[in-house]
Amino acid sequence: MLALSREPNEAADMELSPQLGPQEQFLFSEADIAIFGGQAGGGKSYGLLLEATRHIDIPTFQAVIFRREFTEIAAAGGLWDTAREIYPWFGGRPIEGRYLYRFPSGAKIAFAHMQHEDDRLKWQGSQIPMIGFDELTTFTWRQFSFMLSRNRSTCGVPPYIRATCNPDPDHFLRQLISWWIDDETGLAIKERSGVIRYFINRDDELHWADSPDELTAKFKDAIPKSLTFINSTVFDNRILMRENPEYLANLQALPKIDRERLLHGNWNARATAGMYFQRHWFEVVDAAPAGGQEVRYWDRAATDAASKNAAQSSWTAGVRMRRSPGGVYYVLDVCRFQGSPLDVERTIRQVASQDGTSVIVGIEQDPGQAGKAEAQLQVRNLAGYNARVNPVHETKGVRAKPVSAQAEAGNIKLVRGAWNEAFLREVENFDGTDACTSDQVDALSGAFMMLNSPKRVGTW
Repeated sequence: MLALSREPNEAADMELSPQLGPQEQFLFSEADIAIFGGQAGGGKSYGLLLEATRHIDIPTFQAVIFRREFTEIAAAGGLWDTAREIYPWFGGRPIEGRYLYRFPSGAKIAFAHMQHEDDRLKWQGSQIPMIGFDELTTFTWRQFSFMLSRNRSTCGVPPYIRATCNPDPDHFLRQLISWWIDDETGLAIKERSGVIRYFINRDDELHWADSPDELTAKFKDAIPKSLTFINSTVFDNRILMRENPEYLANLQALPKIDRERLLHGNWNARATAGMYFQRHWFEVVDAAPAGGQEVRYWDRAATDAASKNAAQSSWTAGVRMRRSPGGVYYVLDVCRFQGSPLDVERTIRQVASQDGTSVIVGIEQDPGQAGKAEAQLQVRNLAGYNARVNPVHETKGVRAKPVSAQAEAGNIKLVRGAWNEAFLREVENFDGTDACTSDQVDALSGAFMMLNSPKRVGTW
């Protein structure tokens, strides 16, 4: 249990304790490095903020808690907002203009970001007794390993690192905690959660053992580090389940890949063909109900059909989608072709004339100045129509997740047409990477986004 120094109004002393289970285990772990997480909603960030208060009665103690980007610290409901709910009870006072709390003893807890790889170098020469990483899977191995060298102390507190995480099968953390994860299922091994193991790094290879003596016997000059992984689930967070039970429904409604990782804690879940879309999710109907807003969204390419590599190159695809009053989405038509830039301009305008002026024309804008100029040129070519530009920044896989979740729920239907088979074949083979054919998927994602997030669109 963590004893609080005072209430914000100094009216009385009180105590604050972690929730029983993984959160308590995390706060009282004796490992040099303790990693807490595996699923969303397990009370990870709250636990990390509490952990930083352990030694605030020592005047020279300092802790730094990192997020990858500054906006993740300052955002509503983020680390800083949550800290303001906790640290005043310990007598903490925020320092104006800085994301830092100072406590009556003189101890400090700071919040910082490391957005770029080289931001780690700004911490050269630092001495930080406690380092925290919130969502460690957003940091690189170079950032994490470099900060190990900054984790040192002369304040009497042995240096230690605490981190939270969600599953990512391709992150260095997956290998770092592999002993705690079942290789076949990708799920945490319950009996190993919280068990401490020891490692040393020799020539960038980690050597592990169940005790430090095993390592010092093999490597005479070794000073082993201890590490543990503590798995948590949304069900371990009883406060969240009591006060916000609908959060579980939010996790259940996630796209399949995110649901496997964030709800089930699957460290093996990767984006593969069939993970985003499956053929049987799309009901084919003879007609869509009347009413609702429509958009024809274009993902453009400039590959001439006569080109030698046309078969392997991208296509221009325009998906026409309607959002019905009942909240179901109907793909009414897909126009897909290859042609020169002039062919692309002519065809998009011709299709717009067939669709009519009531249908919004969405034009995808690729990153960079060239993409912006090209999109604006296309809009000028559509004078007289309701053409709007959508700048894209996220990866194809990220953009496809919202429409993927709706498709799995049965809320995306196709109007019967000759284009159905080519469309279904492409979406079913989509794996979220740039390597797969995704023109129709990109247009589908863009149409769905425009019908749901108009404020994000550049030229409304």
